[in-house]
Amino acid sequence: MMMEKSNLPRILRKPQIKKVTALSDPTIWRLEKAGKFPKRLQLGDNSVGWLEHEVLEWIASRPRGAEKSEAA
Repeated sequence: MMMEKSNLPRILRKPQIKKVTALSDPTIWRLEKAGKFPKRLQLGDNSVGWLEHEVLEWIASRPRGAEKSEAA
């Protein structure tokens, strides 16, 4: 059974992740290691990616400036 293209999960590579999140490589790595960022998928021997919907959900869950100040 073939899935329609619109139903396929989209995989983002590291340059796309950095652009969408504005995070550096070390920050992404630290957040992943701490379980605070979506887990990467091993695509091949030397390539990884992240599921777009997981990254977008992570971004949406981040506190905004005013919310962060109120919580502090």
